[in-house]
Amino acid sequence: MHLLKLTRAVACLAVVTVTASCSTRNVRMAKLKEGVRYEVRKAVDAKTTFRPELMTSYYFTLTPTRAPMIAGTTQRMTVRTTAYCHTESDHIAYGANSAVGTPLRYGTVRSAAADWSRYPVGTVFRIAGQPGVVYQVDDYGSALVGTDTIDLYRPSQESMRDWGVRNVDIEVLRWGSKERSLQLMKDRTSYPHVRRMFDDLQRRVTQVIPGYQSPVLTAML
Repeated sequence: MHLLKLTRAVACLAVVTVTASCSTRNVRMAKLKEGVRYEVRKAVDAKTTFRPELMTSYYFTLTPTRAPMIAGTTQRMTVRTTAYCHTESDHIAYGANSAVGTPLRYGTVRSAAADWSRYPVGTVFRIAGQPGVVYQVDDYGSALVGTDTIDLYRPSQESMRDWGVRNVDIEVLRWGSKERSLQLMKDRTSYPHVRRMFDDLQRRVTQVIPGYQSPVLTAML
């Protein structure tokens, strides 16, 4: 029987053997490994009839997270950035609107596109060296899925080319909403890149909260 025991110093898996009398326990501690999917079940007495259909299982996977999506916290990091414009061929069908459906912005608040499973919609950040300007994730792009790259909106192709590709230091001021991201994507999952973001975000949510089922996904089933 595997029971999860988490401490601030180390995450360990306690392997507990319960005797029929429940009078002794042999505990062996093993360090959890990243990338391994673990299952946790409620312990049952040795004398109790085992009924697997009544057992509730919780699954979790340890993964390294560079940018924890915790509301109210800030995070500083170096990221790769690119730039895009609404007149590009792959965006022209959507006009000057973001994936949220609002006009793309370029002012004191500017639009940015990213993989929503890594930077949920509504994530607000600023770039070092750009005082008085903040960016908000309200868009996504197929080339960004599976990467940490952030695409910055520019109102013209000339300014887009001027930005090019840059590694910059950013400070995340507020993480966006995972639930809103799922809600916006749930009717667009026929597109492979949106399906991948949707599945990746759902998986990240369940890793943080073992056994959690998003109400958005539940409504789809």
